[in-house]
Amino acid sequence: MSAQTLLLTLRGPQQAWGSRSRFATRGTERAPTRSGVLGLVAAALGMDRTEPLDRFDDIRFGVRIDRPGRVETDFQTARTLDGKTSMPLSYRAYLADAVFVAGLESTDAALIAELREALSAPRYPLYLGRRAFPPAGPVPADVIDASLLDALHSHPWQGAAKGGRRADRQVVPAALDALVDAASDEQADLSLEDVPVSFDPRRRRYAWRDVRFLSIPTPGVEPEADAAEPGAARWSGVGASAPRRGFAPPAHDPMLLVSDKEV
Repeated sequence: MSAQTLLLTLRGPQQAWGSRSRFATRGTERAPTRSGVLGLVAAALGMDRTEPLDRFDDIRFGVRIDRPGRVETDFQTARTLDGKTSMPLSYRAYLADAVFVAGLESTDAALIAELREALSAPRYPLYLGRRAFPPAGPVPADVIDASLLDALHSHPWQGAAKGGRRADRQVVPAALDALVDAASDEQADLSLEDVPVSFDPRRRRYAWRDVRFLSIPTPGVEPEADAAEPGAARWSGVGASAPRRGFAPPAHDPMLLVSDKEV
């Protein structure tokens, strides 16, 4: 049976995707986590937090970073309602102005169709990793008749700013970073405790997953054969304006994902 992939475009002013946060320091990964995206899907389906999650076991997850955004950190204080007791001080990091394309691959066509239908009319409010961070609008969900990797390689870039003069200055990168579940016979670049076993608030549990880093040529962008500088690219479609001449994409640094500098 051939695989299908459900692609979700995750866009919002703020997003936070934590996999290791504890106590008063709440960090964020540089890209959506498997547990965060499946939590969003479970909310769309109207699942209770105590329901089993084994229906998602065979899904392969991956995410493409179409616009990385920037890490911001809030220092938060709080008091009880009567104002007599101070709550623990906390630092909370989040991603501002980021856009991602998350993919869920499965050979179960009925499950993919059910997820897409749920996202078009979610039962519970959706949020991007943290309850305070709703998406910018309805979450686009497209079913692609292809594997996860093929879908991430072919789906149009979603990182363009929406409207206004800012869109005219948008830089189109020549390549996009991506993180995908590593197959059993593939060399992993990182392991994360990010497979949800239970969302039960009395005892949330997560298992480990192996992750691969990829660099995907931006769909619709072809490198110039006579480019004067490395990384220069010619924009050839999908509705965005041309990139600046001589644009060089930032170097891929997988260590960003294992650094805690942002928190």
